[in-house]
Amino acid sequence: MSIMRELSPLSPDANQQLRFALLGPLQAWRGDTGLELGPVREQALLACLLLRPGRTVSRPQLLDGVWGPEPPGTGDRVIPVYVHRLRRRLDAAVIETVPGGYRFAPAGAGVDVDVARCEEIAAEGRSARESGDLDAAVEAWSRALELFRGEPLAGVPGPFAEGERLRLVEQRLVLVQGKVDCQLRLGRHGEAVGELYSLTTAHPYNEALAALLMRALQAGNRQADALDVYATVRRRLVDEQGVEPGAELRRVHEAVLRGDDAQPSGPRRAGAARPERRVRHELPVEIGNFTGRERELGLLAATADARVVTVRAVDGMAGVGKTALVVRAARALRERYPDGCLFLELHGHREDRETAGRQRVLRRLLRAVGAGEGQDSEDLDELAASWRAATASLRLLLVLDDAARAEQVRPLLPAGSGSMVLVTSRRRLTGLDADRRISLSPLGIDEAAGLLTRIVGGDGSDRERAAVRELAALCDRLPLALRIVGARIQDRPLWAVEDLVVRLADGERRLDELAVEDRSVEAAFRISYDQLPAPEQHAFRALGLSPTVRLDRLTLAALLDGTPAEAGRRLESLADASLVQRVTADRYRLHDLVAAYARRVAVASPDEAAAGRSGVFRLYAAAARCASDWGTSSPTGPRGTGPFADWEEATVWLDAAGGELVDVIARAAATDHLDEACWIAEGLVDYLTRQGRFHECRTALEMLLPLAGRAADRRMVSALRTGLGMMYGLQGRYEQARAWFTEALDIGRRAGDAREQAMAAAGLGTFANLEGRISESMTHFAEVARLVGELTDDDWLTGSVMTRVGDIHHQLGEYDKAYDRYLDAIAVAEKTGSPRLHGKTLLRLGGLQLDLGRPAEAVGTLGKAEDLAGRLGDVPLYSAVLGRLATAEADLGNPQAAAELRRRSRAMLDEQTGTASEIAIRHRLLWHGAVAEDLAGARDFFERGTALPDADANRARISRVLDDIGRRRGGR
Repeated sequence: MSIMRELSPLSPDANQQLRFALLGPLQAWRGDTGLELGPVREQALLACLLLRPGRTVSRPQLLDGVWGPEPPGTGDRVIPVYVHRLRRRLDAAVIETVPGGYRFAPAGAGVDVDVARCEEIAAEGRSARESGDLDAAVEAWSRALELFRGEPLAGVPGPFAEGERLRLVEQRLVLVQGKVDCQLRLGRHGEAVGELYSLTTAHPYNEALAALLMRALQAGNRQADALDVYATVRRRLVDEQGVEPGAELRRVHEAVLRGDDAQPSGPRRAGAARPERRVRHELPVEIGNFTGRERELGLLAATADARVVTVRAVDGMAGVGKTALVVRAARALRERYPDGCLFLELHGHREDRETAGRQRVLRRLLRAVGAGEGQDSEDLDELAASWRAATASLRLLLVLDDAARAEQVRPLLPAGSGSMVLVTSRRRLTGLDADRRISLSPLGIDEAAGLLTRIVGGDGSDRERAAVRELAALCDRLPLALRIVGARIQDRPLWAVEDLVVRLADGERRLDELAVEDRSVEAAFRISYDQLPAPEQHAFRALGLSPTVRLDRLTLAALLDGTPAEAGRRLESLADASLVQRVTADRYRLHDLVAAYARRVAVASPDEAAAGRSGVFRLYAAAARCASDWGTSSPTGPRGTGPFADWEEATVWLDAAGGELVDVIARAAATDHLDEACWIAEGLVDYLTRQGRFHECRTALEMLLPLAGRAADRRMVSALRTGLGMMYGLQGRYEQARAWFTEALDIGRRAGDAREQAMAAAGLGTFANLEGRISESMTHFAEVARLVGELTDDDWLTGSVMTRVGDIHHQLGEYDKAYDRYLDAIAVAEKTGSPRLHGKTLLRLGGLQLDLGRPAEAVGTLGKAEDLAGRLGDVPLYSAVLGRLATAEADLGNPQAAAELRRRSRAMLDEQTGTASEIAIRHRLLWHGAVAEDLAGARDFFERGTALPDADANRARISRVLDDIGRRRGGR
């Protein structure tokens, strides 16, 4: 949040609730006042955030969600602009900027979203139906349906909105079907017929709606009308889609023909012979306090194809709640399977039981369906054939819990059409043909805290709720851990909850605390680990040493001292075993508790751990230096660029690490890899400052400064201070920058280190020039030039000096000399692959060409600078280039192009904190706006810039001039 937003007064409506409606055209209100939401693309971005409450949404995700395969020319740089406009229209507190992107944060902000309210009411209806209160279910679902005001997200463009529109339309149909089904069971068929006629017209191929309409008409003694509905739907399906109606619609049709009750009761197939037996329902007792998982339950309980055997598989890490989920789903499904519901524990991951043999399991299944033939055989194929024969005429629901592998499951599949098999496993059973696969993650934090609250009871005070929520987070939201913790503190006083929070906060003790009687989180993880092949066990131990939560194949390759391809295969295998989680196509993560176990097993191999840590920290040092404009010229530390082809590849890799870079440096320092910590921090100065991430840069450098004296690389004592000087100078805080550069210069002189002296003196000269102290700047650069003469292999520093000398010649009006120095610097930058030096020098050369009256040449030069700045993600540089391009277009007689370039430049700065160059850009753009008679735009832009550092000197003068211009124009 910018300083300007923090200081702005609250609006009169600030205490009124903010409401969003997406179940129709996208609308918003503050209290009773409707809010303008802007153009449809901005509405699409808002929808992307509103429908992912509490979740971080990255710029690439927003770009894909709003524009899909045809992004705007500005790429994801347009995203901050849209976010800024939405914040101004709504409330800055609603959309948070977080590491990695943006987040809609309704909690605590007094925000109501109709989609969330609809889901809550729908859950009430499901709960009422499960408890047998059908009237309450009808009432709840009717309230939920009233929230729909037409087509959801009507008129909102983009792939994300289109997908959500389909999902919400489907959700509405599910609500209608549930409500109508309950109405029919209650005998209230008259209420349903009109609505169903309307819906079947709107959804002419929806067989479920047609079946409901036929049931309602049959219940109202309108058999002929019911048969007409079937005839119409069948004709439409056959003529237009070439298929016959499905099993459920045919069953209702047959019931209407016979005059039977058309309620779904799962009748036996006509003429199907079967042995007389007692139908078995073997589901285990359902655990209490089942929480969440509504989406997963919906997927598991969805209607299946009656012509085939349907297999649905659930995988996930140990203790994530797979069994509880499938048992809940099976209870919802079992009425559809008249021949029974069987449950088998396969013991694929039980410490106290060996994996169940397939022959023994098949004999158990044969007994369950009353088939004696073939039970005594020991041959697997013969037993499987007997099982298929015994189930050919049955419609069964079979739950296979805790399978070890796909080949354990395949012989157990029944043969009866319409049967369903639900399988759970810690591994992703890719060798099993399944129509749906669900990879289960831990609960959301709200669901986890709710589950724990229901287990432990308590007084419900704010203090207790906060403690329970923190406890749920420390349990990594894992249901097994939550139930263990709940058992330990059940019905105990609040101090017991808070005491356990303190103990669990110790990462080394956490697994020890998560055990009670025969249940243990660590034991559950140990079984998964023990079943891994040796190479995967080694990889898992290595992951326990990772300094970041998210990781990729380069990280694991560095930890293993192996190849990226080999590391990628290990990660995929661990993901299939549910010991790591895929986050994106090439990024993975360990859940907190799994990471704690990985660290524990890694400690048992100290030599392996030392080598792994050294490898991964050197990887980060290589990435930081490769992404830095000056880092590859460092005379100490690792040489080369590691696995990165160029600065762009290294930058992308560091971008994926998000806000964890400071954690990497802290971990390196804490594990006695101080030199690597300093090399990483030094390299990241350029990378972080060009993105405006000054806080992270300062945190890393200040953390290491007291430790630098202990580093083997003595250069770091001076280099870290130079980094702080660069960081403060780029923020326009020249006094602090000067102090750090001076310290660094003195240390470099005492150490006789010519390069560090030159770096510090160059910093002093650069910012003295920006402050207008030309003579002092020239003195510093004279010293730099002398020192650079002593260095034989530092091309970057040579090129940087050339650029600064060119600046001085330019300021003194010595244009020919400036031109030559800029060209020399560009040649060096191209040779060394230093994109920032290259881009900044091109910007200066373009400015010089403008001063020489050659705007056409300037356009070509600045166009190259624009491309580099965009690839770098350097917002101040990019904005400055656009500003100079605006001047060039104006000089060429293109005022509209110039105005558009100024607008783009202003928009880019609106989301940034201040830097010295940004302040200058703002002032220049402001005067252009005033001169172009866009006084309102100039005034608005000025107001947004007044909170920037170093703006004080010009604020009063600019404000007075703008006021004077306004008065004079008003008097015309």
